[in-house]
Amino acid sequence: MNHIKILFLCSRNKWRSLTAEKIFHGVNGYEVRSAGTEENARIKVTSGHIGWADLIFVMEKKHNRRLKTKFGPQISNKKIICLDIPDDYQFMDIELIEILKARLSEYIDVPE
Repeated sequence: MNHIKILFLCSRNKWRSLTAEKIFHGVNGYEVRSAGTEENARIKVTSGHIGWADLIFVMEKKHNRRLKTKFGPQISNKKIICLDIPDDYQFMDIELIEILKARLSEYIDVPE
């Protein structure tokens, strides 16, 4: 069975994408990583991340634009989904977890 490789992206990889990585780690055999699109991100997204991922979730439209600017040709065949989650939450915020699960349930199996 092939594991689906999921990449979560936000701006600085401190709260939103890191929370998503933590709650989906080890779920349904998913391989999960997270990174940020800004220069000062905790883990900055690289072409390696992009090449590795089967599915990329970005938190805001600006993250998608940054990917297109930086990795244009490399993302042309990638499935990138914008979750529209603003930078209003702290790491592992209960409300953020609920929103992530609700938005992601359209695309992947979500833990209870």
